[in-house]
Amino acid sequence: MDSDKRLTGTCHCGAVHISVPADTDFTTAKRCDCSFCRRRWAPNAGIAEHDLRIDKGADMLTLYQFHTAVAEHYFCRNCGIYTHHRRRSDPSEFGVNVTCFDHIDMADYNCVDIHDGRNHPRDNDS
Repeated sequence: MDSDKRLTGTCHCGAVHISVPADTDFTTAKRCDCSFCRRRWAPNAGIAEHDLRIDKGADMLTLYQFHTAVAEHYFCRNCGIYTHHRRRSDPSEFGVNVTCFDHIDMADYNCVDIHDGRNHPRDNDS
């Protein structure tokens, strides 16, 4: 596959466009049950920090952080859609909201694995 090919995901209003390599493995998507993610419940696929691009609307993104403030959750400030987040478990990785990508069939993500964010291993770091 051409390494320059990318897939574009958007928020609902189209103000924010993110892109990932076309060979991104969306089948690894998971949900998280931490106090924040369980309320948004979007499946997200992991991607290396250098593979995520904000192609449009970086100025439209708003950041939400809580608890340790390591994870960075990004949303379109116009329509409120979560597009991606920096992972607390590995800050060099992002989770991208697979539902922002039009090629995704939502039925494929009804039963994805749930990451145990309620008992985060980094809560025990000293």
